Amino acid sequence: MFIQTEATPNPATLKFIPGRTVMPDGTLDMRDEEAAAASPLAQRLFQVPGVSAVFFGNDFVTVSKADGEWQHLKPAILGAIMEHFMSGQPIVRHGHVATPDTEGEFFDESDAKTVETIKDLLETRIRPAVAGDGGDITFRGFRDGVVFLAMKGSCAGCPSSTATLKHGIQNLLKHFLPDVREVQAI
Repeated sequence: MFIQTEATPNPATLKFIPGRTVMPDGTLDMRDEEAAAASPLAQRLFQVPGVSAVFFGNDFVTVSKADGEWQHLKPAILGAIMEHFMSGQPIVRHGHVATPDTEGEFFDESDAKTVETIKDLLETRIRPAVAGDGGDITFRGFRDGVVFLAMKGSCAGCPSSTATLKHGIQNLLKHFLPDVREVQAI
């Protein structure tokens, strides 16, 4: 088994690509050991000293570190991922599912058409690019011209996330939707 490793724009996060499907539907963002109980793989990764968060995308695993150097952490993380895939255990325990992207959304019904367009632009233009960097951005709400987005994986805590939101996503949404005034991270 060969696992590719890619740097992300977030220096505290690396993207690991095992060459197989990780999450067939949705994503899973685990920010602590308690949340990692949903996944045997995440539990293995949290056993590596210095690991602070684990994110599963369709075909990648993003690992964030609280401290330590990647040159020391990377071999242990690669070993944990390889060991997991070789064990045949599921990525996610039975009964645990990825968080639906629509959970906790808020917007006024009169804005439904605008929200539909926002979601379409996120799905077709933004999320694929962000997944390439080991993260995900999902719609959370729309109120008074402000789009609220949740940032996951390498996007959460990334030093360049504000620039991505304000100069990239906000400008794109404003271009297509005059009703959009601003984009904020939740």
